Amino acid sequence: MKYLDEFSDPDLARRLLDQIHQVTEHSWAIMEVCGGQTHSIIRHGIDQLLPDGIEMIHGPGCPVCVTPLEVIDKALAIAARDDVVFCSFGDMLRVPGSAEDLFRIKSRGGDVRLVYSPLDALEIAKQNPDKEVVFFGIGFETTAPANAMTVYQARKLGIRNFSLLVSHVLVPPAVAAIMESPTCRVQGFLAAGHVCSVMGTREYPDLAERYRVPIVVTGFEPLDILEGIRRTVLQLEGGRHELENAYPRAVPAEGNPAAREMLQDVFEPADRAWRGIGTIPQSGWRLAEAYREFDAEHRFDVDGIRTDESAVCRSGEVLQGLIKPHECPAFGLECTPRNPLGATMVSSEGACAAYFQYRRLDLAGAQR
Repeated sequence: MKYLDEFSDPDLARRLLDQIHQVTEHSWAIMEVCGGQTHSIIRHGIDQLLPDGIEMIHGPGCPVCVTPLEVIDKALAIAARDDVVFCSFGDMLRVPGSAEDLFRIKSRGGDVRLVYSPLDALEIAKQNPDKEVVFFGIGFETTAPANAMTVYQARKLGIRNFSLLVSHVLVPPAVAAIMESPTCRVQGFLAAGHVCSVMGTREYPDLAERYRVPIVVTGFEPLDILEGIRRTVLQLEGGRHELENAYPRAVPAEGNPAAREMLQDVFEPADRAWRGIGTIPQSGWRLAEAYREFDAEHRFDVDGIRTDESAVCRSGEVLQGLIKPHECPAFGLECTPRNPLGATMVSSEGACAAYFQYRRLDLAGAQR
């Protein structure tokens, strides 16, 4: 297939669904790791077309959603400074901190700017040598290479008024943490194709073997996801637990060697807190010692900020796959895209936003 619309072909989708129904004899719980996959599943109603015994569990693969509250509060403290130009992608601007969000800082006169690339922030730093320019670097392995390249360029060009607020997290340690949780119900994973396009697949065979779960790398279009589910179910029904790459058009086994080399140079592994999940050892990156001067967290002395999550918002349970978004009492009532209580309702990849956007309001409607 050459064209994107072919990956939404309804006849091919029906054939894949028929095959999934034919091979399913038991009940299985499968987690799609990526929030982009969650949106595709909910948008196209894939979860409602599967056999009754197959449950799709929505994983913590939304980078905005897993950014912890204390990191948001650190961003707000930095952005509120008169000497700072704070740059971010748009989906972070409305993520609530303890008391406000970046839009509120901007409305009070803070210099908060939406950019489309971290290199845009570096250009702003060049043009404003009297200001400290900070880029909010969040995300999984997918977005990390561009952030690493920007810091590399800042050092190479001698641009000292640029820094990065780092909140990068890694998928394989999260898979391990999910499987080791006492509340885990996951029996198979759909791995995120864009992450594997950068990092390759070499870390996943060991996870599949250690936890005895199938892991199938998939893309984001309906046929990609259905093929990933089909392969996962075939493994589960056959008692197998292996890595399969169902996304070879984008994912070579070795990933992107140039990107991985850049990441290895600029970043080093670190323990990271995940919103709603807690700290997972060695599950993220921080700037390596050679680049530590570009670390905004240390430059602006916000290391000590600590916060408590909202008692009303249950997004942490959504991120762990313990509840579906509409099972939260606040969903669609106190918590909407216009008045979000948590990041899962704000982010374009958040599960709560997907359920609201595509009208999965079952429980909220029943409560009314």
